[in-house]
Amino acid sequence: MNGGSSITVAVALLLVDGTAPAAQDRRPKPNKEFMREKLKLSQGILEGLALEDYAAITAKSKRLSALSQATGWQVLDNPDYAQHSADFRKQVDAMARAAEKRNLDAATLAYVRMTMSCVDCHKFVRGKTVASLEARPPLSTWTSPARVSASLASRKPATGLD
Repeated sequence: MNGGSSITVAVALLLVDGTAPAAQDRRPKPNKEFMREKLKLSQGILEGLALEDYAAITAKSKRLSALSQATGWQVLDNPDYAQHSADFRKQVDAMARAAEKRNLDAATLAYVRMTMSCVDCHKFVRGKTVASLEARPPLSTWTSPARVSASLASRKPATGLD
């Protein structure tokens, strides 16, 4: 076989195999169905929060936590990604515990934190610059649910006459 034929065969093999050597080093991206399932569970949790359906919040949070430990979840194999996943799971588990205690404020706050962890992780995976965890206060220092409730309770109702 001459040089031109060897290159043609190599290119054909790559097309049939569907992977180049550089692509073989990367882990596969999660499929669309897996990502849709995560989104569907998150939306179900939001619905549960809006309706104060603690059973739905608990069940969907636990399912989302279990899903976050599945191999399809792990799109990257590095410590930063592992930390993003751990942060996400921590918030989902906190949401489930809050729902079991029928604490809507704590469950809602955990939902917001979970959503922020999703956005941060997706930005990280897409290669965007994400502010380091040192640049923003850790999630544990954010306003507690009790403080949020107290603040809301102390507000005067809007009358439109102010």
